[in-house]
Amino acid sequence: MEAGRTLLNWRSLRWKIALLVAAACCGIALTVGLLVHHSTYERSMNDGAAKAYSALDTALSAQSGSGTDGLTRTSGEMPTDLVRMVREHGIAAMYDESDEYQPRMWAGKRMPDGRLAAISVDMTPDQLSRRALDRHMWKYSLAALAVIIPLSALAAELPNRRLRRVARTARRIASGDLAARTEVGGRAGDEITEISATVDSMADSLQDRLRSEQRFTADVAHELRTPLMGLVTSAELLPESEATDLVRDRVRVLRTLVEDLLEISRLDAGVERADLRPVALPDVVRDSLSRTGLKARFAVGAAPAVVETDPRRLDRILANLIVNAHRHGAGPVEVTVEDTTVAVRDHGSGFPDSLLAEGPQRFRTGAAERGRGHGLGLTVASGQAQVIGASLLFSNAADGGAIATLRLPKAG
Repeated sequence: MEAGRTLLNWRSLRWKIALLVAAACCGIALTVGLLVHHSTYERSMNDGAAKAYSALDTALSAQSGSGTDGLTRTSGEMPTDLVRMVREHGIAAMYDESDEYQPRMWAGKRMPDGRLAAISVDMTPDQLSRRALDRHMWKYSLAALAVIIPLSALAAELPNRRLRRVARTARRIASGDLAARTEVGGRAGDEITEISATVDSMADSLQDRLRSEQRFTADVAHELRTPLMGLVTSAELLPESEATDLVRDRVRVLRTLVEDLLEISRLDAGVERADLRPVALPDVVRDSLSRTGLKARFAVGAAPAVVETDPRRLDRILANLIVNAHRHGAGPVEVTVEDTTVAVRDHGSGFPDSLLAEGPQRFRTGAAERGRGHGLGLTVASGQAQVIGASLLFSNAADGGAIATLRLPKAG
């Protein structure tokens, strides 16, 4: 289906090359045709004039004057232009096409006594030959174009296919698959090969940078974890006061941030494995909502299902979605279970366009009106959804508010 659409796409490079070749061939055929037509016409005129002069000399030498030799001695029977040219130059030849189906070549001469003598020869065979030549040139030019255009389109398919492969690889890289490569191989160097090599080099560079970032994030999180544990313990030993509550709150925020960084580093490394088992979806959602301690409207549809998932990771996803709805959206927050789907909705300003288009990005909340944050909650939720084989979609409600929809695989 896709190949058919590509073949019929008149804007594709294949048809542009074919049209360019066709235009070049038409230009060459027209130029050669005009040159051949003009050359043939000039040669026909020269041969016809020579034939007419020869016939005139032969007739004058015979001196029969009887009219059977084809001589015309009355100027009224001669073409007006021929009479004028003969009187001016003494001798002249003229091609007469007044009769379209029987053209003639006239030759005239002024006699010593001042009288004019002229004779004409039939040019119909020459005219028919020229017209046949013109028809043959047009016919064979069109036949050549009928062969050249498909062949040029087929010849353009190879570079076009290579360019499409480069485009597909670039789209995969843009979607996050940094392992995608064009696999140029050992072909001779040309522009497409250079583009392919550049795309592969770009992917290698991006992959190296991402790995460096992942290692840095993991190293920083691990290095922070030890002093953070000491900080948590020290905060718990402080005497109760307003300042102590503030310190403990900030320590909790810092601890959550470090735990999120560690979790993201493990997700990026691909070492996370799900412990799947059948669970009743409404019960898991109800327990997760209870553990967050946040208010939300909870509703269960008519046909709740048993899903196959990792309850711990599902709890992590739901907690992040509910916390995100409270932190960055506006109440009331609604949690709805329908079959194998869980929807978390707030009534705030909705998700920003960048998040809807590109998905969650770490250290980016997308819009100031949705509050401040480090952007790790939705990133962790998306990563954990991939681990348990679920799909997490983000959208905005028509009447306002953000909707996060989690679809889980049904048990069995």
